[in-house]
Amino acid sequence: MTVPPHTQFQLPDPFAKWPWPRALNWHYAEVKLESDSWVHEFGALDPKSQRVFDLCKFPLVAALTYPLHDRAGLRIACNLMVLYFMFDEFTDKEDSNGARAYADIIMDAIHNPSKERPQGEVKLGEMARQFWANAIQHPYASSLWKARFIESFNDYAYSVVEEASDCAKGQVRSIEEYLELRRRTAAPYPCFVLAELGLDIPDRVLTHPAMVALRNLGIESFPLTNDVYSYNIEQAAGHGAHNLVTVVMTENDLDLDDALEWVGQYYDQILIKFQAQHSALPLWGPAIDYHVNALVDRFGYWLRGHDCWSFESERYFGADGRKMKKHKLVTLLSRVDMFQVMPMMAASQCVGTFGS
Repeated sequence: MTVPPHTQFQLPDPFAKWPWPRALNWHYAEVKLESDSWVHEFGALDPKSQRVFDLCKFPLVAALTYPLHDRAGLRIACNLMVLYFMFDEFTDKEDSNGARAYADIIMDAIHNPSKERPQGEVKLGEMARQFWANAIQHPYASSLWKARFIESFNDYAYSVVEEASDCAKGQVRSIEEYLELRRRTAAPYPCFVLAELGLDIPDRVLTHPAMVALRNLGIESFPLTNDVYSYNIEQAAGHGAHNLVTVVMTENDLDLDDALEWVGQYYDQILIKFQAQHSALPLWGPAIDYHVNALVDRFGYWLRGHDCWSFESERYFGADGRKMKKHKLVTLLSRVDMFQVMPMMAASQCVGTFGS
């Protein structure tokens, strides 16, 4: 059957030569059960939404991106992924005022994990409180690590307010402006701080310009993956303006295929620079170097793991994810005719039509 132009598009494959392989945390099966039970106890979503949420397999993304964490660390990661995506999906249908209210609640809960949440408050508040109350019990959750995590999560939460403002206005930023915001809204900073858990690396090393450059390259690559894979359901849900593919098409006056080629080439260069920066890291002595190399491995596994989850869950490509990973050919979804539909809910309207 002949397919009309611009009804399909080819995904880039930036991880084809990535040296870090797919790895799954061996605590996944038991921790998944705990995390799933924790989410269901809140009853924050209606049955249909909860089913779609479950199909996204958020404990799986934690197990794929943190394959080397201990059991307690994986539980923190599972809860964090759930918190991210719950926050993301609820704020996606809000303007900046609504998103700020959610951000205020979540940050208050994290700053006050021992304080009972107000009666009648949205359940995200108690979810955030329990997440952080559990996280700080980890034996390697040092004061420095906790401070770094809270700072990074605060920046993420309030950057989502900026995103909500852009979406409400239909604003499309320049490529540079968009990437500056997306590095924060995609939440890679707190994800990478969580990767540091259990490693004995002094602050002077973590904040060394060479380490900062390496971390930033990894952080730069994450929203590229997310935006390319989420573009189809986001444009179908009417949320395509806050996506790098749309931004590139608008600024460079490109069609979809050329924009994806632009993003793919940019992505390739970022990953090449990441590996080069790894090789260029200074030496700090055998003990510190051991932990630094372990952290770089955790970054590498994180990026590979997120890419694998994108196809192994049903968040972006429905039940066709594994097939999509092989041929990378996506059928463009039609626009979902629903007011303020969340991207996750757009997927639920299109089950069975994710690609050919």
